[in-house]
Amino acid sequence: MARTITVGLDGSAESRAAAEWAARDAALRQVPVRLLHVWQPVPEPLAQAPLLGAETHQHWTERIPRDAAEGLRLRHPGVEVITEQRAGAPAEVLLEASRDAELLVLGSRALSGLTGFLIGSVGQSVVARAEVPVVLVRAGEQAADEHVKDPAGIPSSATGFRPVVLGLDIENPDDTVITFAFEEARRRRAVLTVVTGWNLPPYYVYSLAVGVDPREEMIREQAAALTEALLPWREKYPDVEVTEQSRLGSPANHLVDAAHEASLVVVGRRVRCNPFGVHIGAVAHAVMHHATTPVAVVAHA
Repeated sequence: MARTITVGLDGSAESRAAAEWAARDAALRQVPVRLLHVWQPVPEPLAQAPLLGAETHQHWTERIPRDAAEGLRLRHPGVEVITEQRAGAPAEVLLEASRDAELLVLGSRALSGLTGFLIGSVGQSVVARAEVPVVLVRAGEQAADEHVKDPAGIPSSATGFRPVVLGLDIENPDDTVITFAFEEARRRRAVLTVVTGWNLPPYYVYSLAVGVDPREEMIREQAAALTEALLPWREKYPDVEVTEQSRLGSPANHLVDAAHEASLVVVGRRVRCNPFGVHIGAVAHAVMHHATTPVAVVAHA
């Protein structure tokens, strides 16, 4: 199958928002969108019920990708939309389908209040195991949310894109994650804001005890390290404007803050062979649950 952007579709508001985001990104990439609906056969007792039989269940499940595809084709006439239904365990089916996709896009729904966004067990399992980048889109996400406001201060999809934000670990920078972020910024003709956070080393308290405060020197060193790490990428992508933010404190908190003015946040997920199962990582986990903009989680070695 040709490379696609694959969307996990279940008919919910968050999955519909994910499909809309995928269609917009597909237009930038010039690839098709595949709407994948995973359904599970009706248990035998229900299949025998006159009003809840297998045929009725299948009829309604078939409507979900069909209706979503019709809407996408109307709103995004230049994007090819493919529908597909598979039966099975949702996480396993999505992971298998992602192997021939450029991106896998899933929805996330808001928790009550301002506590963040819920990534269900299926979504977390997929993010933790997928080899392709997984983009999480919150329910209610609109095209205008990714763009700067117009001169009147009104959200508009006709203006330029907001920055793409990259969370970078300068001690272990990964080419896959950095390339993904630069490519997304280039497609959007957007600024790439690279954010790194760092904490004071344990010896800091001992330096204070002898009357030495090394913070200013450390701030300069960390900023210089970030600039050096990005130098080859600035040369490789001369048409991408890059801004740098090297800040003392939690990387996750700085990324969540930067997400408020971003069109997309990009974080890495290190692939680990762990006897206790797969893990997403603390920074990626926090950003997935608290960023208010779409989040791309990119696996790397």
